[in-house]
Amino acid sequence: MSNTASKDLGTQPIGKLLIKQAVPASIGILVMSLNILVDTIFVGNWIGSTAIAAINVVLPVSFFIAALGMSIGVGGSSIISRALGANNTTKALQTFGNQITLTLLFTILLIIPGLLYVDDIIPVFGGKGAIFEPAKIYYTIVLYGIPFLALCMMGNTVIRAEGKPKFAMYAMMIPSVANLVLDYVFINLMDLGMAGAAWASTLSYLLCFLFVFWYFLSKNSELKLIKCQFKLKLPIVKEIGSLGFVTLSRQAIVSITYLFMNNILFDLGGETSVTAYAIVGRMLMFALFPVFGITQGFLPIAGFNYGANQYERVKQAISTALKYAAALATLVFIMLMIFPEDITRLFTTDADVIKETPSAMRWVFAATPIIAVQLIGAAYFQAVGKAIPALLLTLTRQGFFFIPLIFILPKFYGELGVWMSFPISDVLSTIVTALFLHREVKLNLSKTAA
Repeated sequence: MSNTASKDLGTQPIGKLLIKQAVPASIGILVMSLNILVDTIFVGNWIGSTAIAAINVVLPVSFFIAALGMSIGVGGSSIISRALGANNTTKALQTFGNQITLTLLFTILLIIPGLLYVDDIIPVFGGKGAIFEPAKIYYTIVLYGIPFLALCMMGNTVIRAEGKPKFAMYAMMIPSVANLVLDYVFINLMDLGMAGAAWASTLSYLLCFLFVFWYFLSKNSELKLIKCQFKLKLPIVKEIGSLGFVTLSRQAIVSITYLFMNNILFDLGGETSVTAYAIVGRMLMFALFPVFGITQGFLPIAGFNYGANQYERVKQAISTALKYAAALATLVFIMLMIFPEDITRLFTTDADVIKETPSAMRWVFAATPIIAVQLIGAAYFQAVGKAIPALLLTLTRQGFFFIPLIFILPKFYGELGVWMSFPISDVLSTIVTALFLHREVKLNLSKTAA
């Protein structure tokens, strides 16, 4: 089996390699984020601002189930990267087969109760008042497509672990472009409303799955599975679980955050505040695409070189990724501080939403220049298979700091306290991550590399 692409991770110059890995990842994330952004603009202008809030209510439920695929993918891909670095192709193949089996099992098991208890789930996540009915329509249809999305997210991380970032980019672009086209057809031309938006998303997930399925059957992939590799092996499942749990915990915290935020903001400001949060949330996904791209590009480089015992290259990868990500995050910060009003007007003509959102956006992005430390630090520990510190750092920002703050600060500052919680939690979690990362480099990478 030829594995030239994966071997490049251990030989090419770090700066060049990071750009090679990060640019396709960034483009893929950009297109995916543009899809979410434009989808929200279409929904807001063609259906109404309440529809934006409805999608925001559904997002944490579908996001968490789909995140199972991502967590299994990231956990397994860490193993695959290190196995390829150590030239252990047997373990890489067994891991991939187990990833597929686990993704199918968990997503299907979660979707069944998700459909049975829809009327109870939606209000819990903030789908109250006028938001409930459109949220129910969207949720019910989108849930059918979540297994395909989970498999796509799992497969995407494996493709990147093989050293094939361009194919990973294509896997992210296909559903994004398809969703926008289908949005226009179903919502604008066929006037299907929320059902149209939901079917556009579901069918786009299916198209993504078909592409990923084709990739692994083609000669492009190094991972050629046989039937016996789908059988779960306890040591591999445990390793996937321990590392994947880091990603799953992060996505679970994101879903819990949406739950709390939607309910807190609904109580403080009604549908208007929930809609403002939905717009800011879309910008969080979109504006930071280059920083997320650097993080995604960094993961296989760190994992492969750690598995190959090339610790000096791991240190170089950390340093280079931090520099690139910090520079890009600063550019994002400047843009959002200058143009929040113009950005808000793209989504809605609702005067109340336009009045509230820009101030919220400035608060939410106030600490953006320093987030590179959080992202790269947590990604390093996950890439090299150190599950406990990776988990702790993943939970630090939202679990240990942000969620407590959104319950405490509004008691003193009202709705402003909710928005203030974002930069405060960013600063605190950056300090913690920096301390962990500095200690790791000093005590382990430097000593081993010497």
